[in-house]
Parts: sequence; structure tokens; C-alpha cells
Amino acid sequence: MKKMIPPVGYEDLKEIIEKGLYYVDKSLMIRELLDSAGKVTLLTRPRRFGKTLNLSMIRRFFEDERNIHGERIDNRQVFKNLAISRCGESYQKHQQQYPVISLSLKSAKQKKFEDAYVMLKKQISEEFRRHSYVLDGNRISKEEKDSYWRIMERTCGNEEYLDALHFLCKCLNTWHGKKAIILIDEYDVPLENAYMEGFYEEMVAFLRSIFESALKTNNFLEFAVITGCLRISRESIFTGLNNLEIHSVLSHRYDSCFGFTEDEVKAMLHSCGLSEKYPELKAWYDGYCFGSREIYNPWSIVNYVKNAEADSRAFPRPYWSNTSSNDIIRQMIENADEETRSEIERLMEGDTVEKPIHEEITYDEIHSSRDNLWNFLFFTGYLKSCGQRQDDSGLYLQMAIPNNEVRGIYRQSILKWFEHKVADLDRGVLIKALENGDCETAGKFLSEQLMDTISYFDYAENYYHGFLAGLLKGAGNYQVQSDRESGSGRPDLLLKEKKFMGKAMVLEVKIAQRFDEMEAKCEEALTQIKENHYAEPLLADGYRPVLSYGICFFKKGCIVKKGEAITRV
Repeated sequence: MKKMIPPVGYEDLKEIIEKGLYYVDKSLMIRELLDSAGKVTLLTRPRRFGKTLNLSMIRRFFEDERNIHGERIDNRQVFKNLAISRCGESYQKHQQQYPVISLSLKSAKQKKFEDAYVMLKKQISEEFRRHSYVLDGNRISKEEKDSYWRIMERTCGNEEYLDALHFLCKCLNTWHGKKAIILIDEYDVPLENAYMEGFYEEMVAFLRSIFESALKTNNFLEFAVITGCLRISRESIFTGLNNLEIHSVLSHRYDSCFGFTEDEVKAMLHSCGLSEKYPELKAWYDGYCFGSREIYNPWSIVNYVKNAEADSRAFPRPYWSNTSSNDIIRQMIENADEETRSEIERLMEGDTVEKPIHEEITYDEIHSSRDNLWNFLFFTGYLKSCGQRQDDSGLYLQMAIPNNEVRGIYRQSILKWFEHKVADLDRGVLIKALENGDCETAGKFLSEQLMDTISYFDYAENYYHGFLAGLLKGAGNYQVQSDRESGSGRPDLLLKEKKFMGKAMVLEVKIAQRFDEMEAKCEEALTQIKENHYAEPLLADGYRPVLSYGICFFKKGCIVKKGEAITRV
């Protein structure tokens, strides 16, 4: 029986297995975790690459899980058919042997520190409640029970939360007779939010206190795993934590644990009878490189496959990019200097840029230099590594846009930036020049705007058409129609004055491959307007006169040629 691809949003391995849903087996991550013997492991990956699901897998495997009465919950069946079950007794002996503290920080996205603080305290208190069985009996002291109740019911002072995870470890160690495992998911979400909302230092201080007590000076800790998007510097929240192992997308450890490998993607498509979709899927969602592994975006793959199962004609969509505001791209484009605009254009053309890599960063440093911004884009999945080199000054990466989906984010951000830029631009110069047949002024104006914008599509006709339509939209007292039926063909742009018997203009766009072709291309455009009778429908509607222009673009230059004004059919 074919297993159904799980709906988006499943974050608990146990639920997926018990419902018989399709699961891409990542359980060998448990073996890698045990083999590495790391005390505190930080794993950074872009959002929506399976961090939460993997932490749920780790919890379900290691946890000696209990209900509220202290009775054991048996989770062995979850791993019965997974790869970790075939790895031998040295790994199986760890199954269901440890108390586990599991904490997600991704809900701390409030606009005020006080509100985010309340949300984090709530998450901590809920984890205390999940382990409230320790309050039964006399394994922990009355004083400890009183403190436990205060944290669980959120009636304690704020200072008690600063070492709450350390205290919970102690209580669990006393009750189970085993050291505890700590799992912290999306640790940097509160930091990113605090930076955006203006209370970064307060949040850093709070998290630093929690992490230091739980991870640095905790004799009741077996090991800890932390996930996030960025490797936040030790000086920020991991001060003095010498037992911290960090594995980013550059690390060869855990390289296949997050996201889908090519074999995993092909197996999923085969299972769903969609193997013919592989080339399309690869172009849209492949392109990442973790360590030495080629990795596909899992969020987009699952969404794509589910839609393709329902409708084999369904088009690829930007699933991953629609899960975030992508503000970092927009901010980069809005603030780009000439060099950065040129680099973005190279990326849009499929080229690479080389940048020094700094794995440790803080959110308040992102905009302090261009290099930090490029690093942020790389580690959060907006760029991929195509190669690297090392010299005396450090590590350098060749970076590129990973795939069609992410390229679409850049394109949409460029378009929005251009719309805002155009809204503040005095385009009266261009309209007046076209009305008066001043081709030199019109060409100069368009060339100046091209020099100050960001191109995409490698200077293809679609780019220039959109550029010109964007400039003319809302300019002067004209209605702009783009690529509409007219005469016996399709003119690129029509401008119609918003009054009875007003002026109209037909604009035909051509692209030159060399500078010396531009004049001829303009003449070709004017001939096309005339031979295809583009003006006739406008004349029939009462527009007088109808002006015609051949416009030719070559890279960041433009020339304009005027045809004969037409006043009657």
C-alpha cells in the first residue's frame, strides 16, 4: 500500500509513523550524534529544512517518556523499521534511557520584550508541566517541589527562570537516576525578532543566562542539541561555553541529515508515480550544498509532490519563499550601492560572487558591513556555495543563487524596489519628450534609469519590457496597455491619453546584441508598427494623433527613434 506524503506541518516523528505516512528516514542522525560524543551540539540550517522534525526524532528515541502518573510510554515501535534499528546494540542500548527536556523558542516573535519574555516563560513552564510526574512521591525535596510548582504555574519571580532548565535537569536526574538531554529548537528566532523590534540587548542577556546555567555549569546534563539558522557568536549568548560543537552548512558532519538528498527525492517521486517530474523539480528546488552533499529543499519538495499528486499539470510554486517576508533581500536591494547592484545582476545571470565567510555573527552586526550581509544570505539559504578557497586572511566562498525558486525571490524583490523607486521619480521628462518627439531626451532618460537599476533575465526582452512598462505606468495623463491585441499583431506598449480625441503612442521594443545594431533595430521596430497597422484601432477609437516609436536597448543603454505621426486611417 502506497504511503501518503504527509501534509505540511507535521513536526512529530511519532505522529507520522503511527499514521503510516511517508517518511524520509533521517534516523542515522542518532548514530552520528552518539558517535560524535559531543556535549553541546549546535546545528545551523536554513528555515524549513527539517530541524524541528529531527529534534522530535531525537526526543522520541532517547527519552524515557512518562505520562502524568509517571508510567512509561513505550515508543520503540516508532523506530522499528527505521535505519537506526539496524545499527546494533551499541546504539539500541540508548533507546528510551534518558529524561529529555525539549524546548522550542520559535514562538517568541512579539513586538515588545515583555511579551516575548512571557512567551518564553510559558514555553519553559509547559515543559515543567510535561514532566510534572516528578512531583509524585518523595524523590525530590519539599523545597524543590515548591520551586517546581512556582515555575510550572508561572507564579515565581523572573530570576527563577534564568536557571530553570538547570533546575529541571536536577529534578529529572534525581527522579530517573539518569542525566538529562536538552533539546532547544530555533534558538535564534527570539534574537532575530528582538533585533528587528529593537530590544536585542535585553533578549541576549536573558538567553545568555538560560544557556550558561543549562549548558555550561550543569552536572546533570548528558548532552544537548541546539538548532537555528545562524551561528551566533560565543560572545553573544554562548559566553565561556567551551564544550560547544558547531556544525553549519559548511560542515561535513550531519551533511545529509537536513533536507533531502537526490536519492531520497527520486525515491519519493517513484513512490508517488511522479518520476517524470524530476527535471522540473530539480530546477526549482535543488541547488543547496551542505558539506559535500547536494541537498534539495524539503519544504518545497513535499508541497510540490502533494500538488502534483492531485494534479499532474500543476506548476512549480515558490513554497519556501512564501513562508517568510524575505525582508533581508529587500533591504539589501534597497540599500545596494553600485558595486552591490552589479553583483546582484551577476547572480541573476547565473554567475557567482566570491565573498569572505564569517561563520560567527550577531544580528546587530548583519548590516554593519556588506560581507556580513552576504554571509547572512548564505547561511539562511538565499545563496549556495559553489566552491571555496583558503588564504592567509581566511576562507572565501564562491556563492550563487541556488535554484529557480530563490531566483524568484530576488526578482520579486527587485521589482518591488523598482516600483517604489519609480513612484518617487519625476517621469514628466520622459512623457514630455515622447509627446514632443524629442528622441534624444527620451533615450537619455531611459539610459540613466537603466544605469541606476538592477537587471535580471540577462538583459532579455521580458526585462526591458517590464522596465519600460514600470516607468510609464501612472506617468502623466496616460493609460498604459502592455502587449495587448491591436491591428494584425501585438505591439509591446500602447499609451492612450485619458481624454476624448487625445494623443496615443505605440511603442515597439527591440534588443540589440551589439551596439552597432541599435539604429537598425529601431528602424525594424518602426517598420513592424507600420506593416502590422498597430495604429488603426487607436484611430478608430478617435485618438489623434497616433505617435510611433522604435525603442532599442543594449545592456544599460537605449536609443529612441520616432516614426511618422498618423492622424487618419
